[in-house]
Order: sequence, then C-alpha cells, then structure tokens
Amino acid sequence: MNLIKALAGAACLATSFVVATAGNAQDAKHYRFAHDQQLNSGYSLAYDLFAAKLKELSKGQMLVDQYPGAQLGQEPQILQLVKSGDIDFAIVSSANTATISPQAGVMSLHFLFRSEDHNVKSLGDPKVFEAIRDMINDTVQGIHVIGLGSQGFRHLYGRKEIHKVEDLKGLKVRVQATATEDAMFPAYGAQTVHMPFGSVYTSLQTGVVDFAENGVNVYLINKHYEVAPVLSLSEHEANNAILWISDKLWQSLSPEQKQWVLTAGRDVSTQEPKMAYGLERQAATKLQTMGVKIVTDVDKGGFQKIADPFLDKLAKDLGPHADKIKTLIRTVN
Repeated sequence: MNLIKALAGAACLATSFVVATAGNAQDAKHYRFAHDQQLNSGYSLAYDLFAAKLKELSKGQMLVDQYPGAQLGQEPQILQLVKSGDIDFAIVSSANTATISPQAGVMSLHFLFRSEDHNVKSLGDPKVFEAIRDMINDTVQGIHVIGLGSQGFRHLYGRKEIHKVEDLKGLKVRVQATATEDAMFPAYGAQTVHMPFGSVYTSLQTGVVDFAENGVNVYLINKHYEVAPVLSLSEHEANNAILWISDKLWQSLSPEQKQWVLTAGRDVSTQEPKMAYGLERQAATKLQTMGVKIVTDVDKGGFQKIADPFLDKLAKDLGPHADKIKTLIRTVN
C-alpha cells in the first residue's frame, strides 16, 4: 500500500512538473531581430550577445529570433519596420540611420576615431550612448536606441590599388546616403553614388561604380572580393551601428522587462565592438590566403589632412546633437 501511495505521489509530482513546464513554455514570447548582414558578422555577434543576455535575465521568457541577410529588408526598410512596430529589434549602421535622423551622420565623420581602441572605448562610453539616445528621442518617433555596435573600420575596394588620395580622382564610389559622405568623397576628388547594400556586388561587377567601401569582414562574407579584388586599408571611417527597439514593443514592456532589454543592450555596447575587430583581423588573414591583394601602405595622412577641416563644420551643420556627440567622442581617452 505504501508503495502504491509513493508511486501515485510521484505520478502527481511528474504531472505537476509537466504542467508547469508547459505553462512556462506558453509564457515565453518570441521577438524578431533583423539586420542586413550574413552570419559571422559584427551584426550577428550583436544578436548573439543580446539574445543570450535577454534570455538569461528573463529566465527564458523573452526569446529573440534572428533574421539576417536582409530577409526583412535593406537597412532603410528595416528602420521603417521597427518604427511601425513590425520588427521588434534591429541593428543598423549609424550612417543609414541618417535616413530617419540626419544628425546620426556625425558617427560617419572621417577620421573622427583615432584608432581601434578609441572606437571601442567610445562605443562603450555611457555618455556617448546617452547623447545618441537623446538625439534619436528628440528627432524620431516610434523607435529607441538600446545599444551601439561596430563592424570595424571602413576601407576602399575595387580593381585598382589606392595608395594616396590622388588615386581616387574621378572614380565613382558607392557610399552610404549621408551628408558626411557626400561632402568627404568629392573633397577627395571622387564621385559619390548611393545605392542599397544589396546592389553593391552587381554594381561593382558591371562598372556602375568603380569602388565601394566597407569593413574587411563585410567585404569577405559578401564575396565582394570576387568583383573588386583589391582592398586598400584606408581606415577613413568607423563602421558604427545602432541597436534598436520599436516603441510599440517598448511601451508594452513592464519596468523590469525594460531594464532587462537595456542591460542586454549594454552588453552589446561593451563587448561587441572588440569582438568585431577580432573578426576583421580573421577576415584579413583569410583574404590573404585566398590571394586577395591587400594594400597596407595607404597614405592615410593625406586623406586626413583633407578631412580634418570638415570635422567641426559638418558636425555643427548637422545640428546640436551631432556637435555634442562629436565633442564627447573626441574627448574619450
């Protein structure tokens, strides 16, 4: 009889466990996280960090699903879908963020960042984050900043080597649609061409553009080396990114859930940039073994001499938030 009671008790306990587990599974919610890059990119690193931390803090109740490779649209479309609440989370370049908040173009100022270390420290600096958050809150509705990220520095690539600024004269360069790019590349003597990232490969292949510019790992994983086999390490601009949440989702969260999201976003700001630069070095090594020509002796000083007078002027022209962000970044040690 005691054995029967024990077995019955165990069965009840097991049933309770199954019911509780089923209940927990039903309580868990899934959220969509979009970006336009492939896996093994800085963007996917940001997703990994964010999703893991949010899952940990919520004890499995907030689960984030990744939609990479522009499955849900190119970056300008992704931003609009986050604003409308059709996408929950996203990571998008700060340059393309200028399509909804022009002052975000300040993060694309050429030679604003002195080094890899300076870029990493700046993106992890709470004051820089707060200034970017305030800029978006004051200029855009429907979307909020919860973190910052990187895909390393941007470099020039095409079919010819770039050793000095004069080598760019008259060439058509695909750039992101920001006022900073439209000012800087003509100053170097180049012609600017705007197009979605997904069109860059074909445009390089057909000669619509002579050059593009991006991070080393982006160049590798999107196979741009197939149509632009020469990569010149100009380091003219930091490949910054912003981590987003839709206002529709934000308003639906409890105070505790909002804190989880912000903590997970903070993990991205402090950890992803350094990891992204690690990916850059790995990508460069792989490209060299593949026979891609990498030009390391670019006269960056020649580019910087032209760019430096634009720093303060462009930041002020963009607006007060941009000027404040530029000043904060330049004071980071």
